[in-house]
Amino acid sequence: MDDAEDLLIEKLITELQSSEKSIRFSRLLTICENVFGEYRTSGSHHIFKTPWQGDPRINLQKLKGNLAKPYQVRQVLQSLRKLKEVKKKNEQENR
Repeated sequence: MDDAEDLLIEKLITELQSSEKSIRFSRLLTICENVFGEYRTSGSHHIFKTPWQGDPRINLQKLKGNLAKPYQVRQVLQSLRKLKEVKKKNEQENR
């Protein structure tokens, strides 16, 4: 993982940790789109593919008042941390 990407992920983790209960759904959706790519929808759910199978999965749904659900913010935090680990592991294997 290059330094810029690593720095971006750390910055996003810090942002989400500091506002877990008050992050706007649109901001969380934008973060996920920028990091994980396009999503598919199923009803009101926005589902993202991750480079791993299983948990943590990213399945976002807007809460009343345009806020993201706190447990979904935690899912994204877990996913960002796992993405960082996966990329670091892949980088070490490719050396």
